[in-house]
Amino acid sequence: MALLVRYITTSRVAQKTLGIRMQSTAPRLVNEDRGALGQDEEFRVLNLRQVKNQRAARRKAIRPDVPPPRSQQMATDQDWGAVWPGPRTFHPASVPLPLRQGYATKKNQMAPGKFANAELMKIPNFLHLTPPVIKRQCEALKQFCTPWPKGLETEEKMRRHFPLTCITADYCHALPTIRNPLSRIVTVQLQLEALQLDRHAKDKLLRLVGERYDAESDLLTIVTDRCPLKKQNYDYAIYLLTALYHESNVVEPWEATKSEADMEYYDFERNRSKKNAEATLNWGRKEGDPDWVACPSEFADAVTRLFNDGENEYNLDKYKEQSLALLGLSAPAVVPQ
Repeated sequence: MALLVRYITTSRVAQKTLGIRMQSTAPRLVNEDRGALGQDEEFRVLNLRQVKNQRAARRKAIRPDVPPPRSQQMATDQDWGAVWPGPRTFHPASVPLPLRQGYATKKNQMAPGKFANAELMKIPNFLHLTPPVIKRQCEALKQFCTPWPKGLETEEKMRRHFPLTCITADYCHALPTIRNPLSRIVTVQLQLEALQLDRHAKDKLLRLVGERYDAESDLLTIVTDRCPLKKQNYDYAIYLLTALYHESNVVEPWEATKSEADMEYYDFERNRSKKNAEATLNWGRKEGDPDWVACPSEFADAVTRLFNDGENEYNLDKYKEQSLALLGLSAPAVVPQ
């Protein structure tokens, strides 16, 4: 009501229009309120400074009794497999070893100790794979294993019975996906003598595989990486090996009509050198006689190596030695100079 009265009194236009004079009662009400407030109490002063005498009582912190590290209470003959039974992050209080890992910030300073050491915690450890624990686990798994097959006691016997070797790789890395493109690659290795191929099939197989065959180790290597999965690449490698084996044993009709000039390599059995050597050994005899002498295999190997591998000092000396032996002559003595 006071606001309405003040508004009406301040408006001269309203007073003239109404033809009356109105007096505001607001100042009188304010003075009455101030008097009543002074009679009751004074204003309190806000003190922002700290008063030493008005400190609040602090609660006493209760600290539990922390026992010493477990490593200091371990016995020397304690079962370590019970302390560290499986893979876990490094815990310094459980390992009774003075381990140190990290970078020394100052010269002639030792590496940080094992307590509060992030370097020891972030690397994998193999404390759960100690020799006694491995032996105990093997003894526990032995009851589920079958006896070792007889006849596979040595590596040579195993390679003879299982000549095929499959090589794959698995990768462990910190990425959003556990897949690695390199894990799909499959390598299959095989000793060529295990296929038991004849001369024609072996020659044809070597021409098909090209550089995948190592003559020194007699090892055939097939690498497959075309398929997205490892199992698919393994099946593809086995398919290639099977196709190579069967294709090598196929004899085309035109292969029987090949002449000496059409041969890709020197064949002593189909060459004139064999006939000349046998004619020299059997001078005056006819083929089929009881005393007919065949050409020695050493001479055949020397001639074949000379034509197929090329002329070098070793092949020439070997050919000379076998030629003298074929004619029944002795090598001339070397006179030192």
